[in-house]
Amino acid sequence: MSERAVDSGPAGWDLLLSGGELLDPGTGRAGRHDVAVRGGRVAAVAPVLPRERAAEVVELAGRLVTPGLVDLHTHVYAGATYWGIDPDPVAWRSGVTTWVDAGSAGAYGFAAFAAASARYAVRVPALLNISAVGLVAPVGESRELANCDVELAVATVRAHRDSIVGIKVRMDRHNVGTHGLAPLRRAVEAAQACGLPVMVHIGAAPPTVAQMLPLLRPGDLITHCASGIAAGPDGFDPAAKEAYQAGVRFDLGHGSGGFAFDVLEAQLAADMPPHAVSTDLHSRSLHGPAFDLPTTMAKMLAVGMSLPQVVAATTVGPARALGLPDGIGTLAVGAPADVAVFTVEPGRHELVDVHGQRRHAPLRLVNDLTYRAGRPLPPRLPEPVPPWIPLTDAQRAALADRDRLVRRLLTPPLVGPDGLAEQFPRHGG
Repeated sequence: MSERAVDSGPAGWDLLLSGGELLDPGTGRAGRHDVAVRGGRVAAVAPVLPRERAAEVVELAGRLVTPGLVDLHTHVYAGATYWGIDPDPVAWRSGVTTWVDAGSAGAYGFAAFAAASARYAVRVPALLNISAVGLVAPVGESRELANCDVELAVATVRAHRDSIVGIKVRMDRHNVGTHGLAPLRRAVEAAQACGLPVMVHIGAAPPTVAQMLPLLRPGDLITHCASGIAAGPDGFDPAAKEAYQAGVRFDLGHGSGGFAFDVLEAQLAADMPPHAVSTDLHSRSLHGPAFDLPTTMAKMLAVGMSLPQVVAATTVGPARALGLPDGIGTLAVGAPADVAVFTVEPGRHELVDVHGQRRHAPLRLVNDLTYRAGRPLPPRLPEPVPPWIPLTDAQRAALADRDRLVRRLLTPPLVGPDGLAEQFPRHGG
């Protein structure tokens, strides 16, 4: 797939991705294009670029090329929270180069989170939890209302303005206790002071979604939008449609309990497609039913969204929703050279939502290569599953199979008697 050419000097390119089928909704480019990279950024994009200018050429004929995917809702504060995972063992095989952490850390722990996330190979902008304690436990961070300290949240944003892109609040009876709308009011107050959007997790009432919606501003986000929590007789609450039309953004937030096929189908029929398709990937949903962003994207295809729609909702859509800088979510010239390369597998692929409803996608995307700033992300073994996460026997067997496959990728090839490298070692394991 890759070949070396003579570097033509300062005017040359470090890398040329040649012959792929580009799909970049942010720039409007689609079809056969080459992408040249220099210094970690996109240097040129055109149907054909001169190969001799590149130090390395990667042949991608027949592959789909997109901007590196942007997952608007993840939890990646690994080792310090109940829900946190290390994104790097998933990123290299999924095409996701920007992982937005959705409120894992509050003010008390954000400095440590910022230091931890800086060590990841992927980009991690973050939403600050309005509760200063963050997500150290499964639920309950706002039951003590004093944790929702507006002044402290504002000070934390100002100290970390380069990485905080919004405020997060989880609004359901398990997290707010008897405090009703107060945590949301405080989240909006902090966000307003900082010029940032609020992301609201909706869940089991009280409070109800109808009570929350009047507090949201254009540009604020509802996550778990197709969970059914806000569903009325038509599959959605009329107030939710009014909010959608007024500019409140809807994020899928699949997770372990946040996505139902029939609810999303009703929203699509009402002309309410999600502005962002995200996984809510965390220490439980990572093992099913979300798995990763390409799997979640296939579920969108299964209910009738087009591939360009889905790619937009996983690249430029979430980037614009959070005002991410620097051309993130596109392959515009000058943007970071974050690139995802996929094999498109047509067929009839069965998928399930969190309730066991089944649909079939006409294709799925299998990630072949993921580049971050022009460099391929290497294979990484997954982290051990935390002891507090329940797994079925089937999940444990699937994880063991995946570990074996990744270990094979990480094992240097042996040279056979004919002098050719063998793909896998001769020994077992």
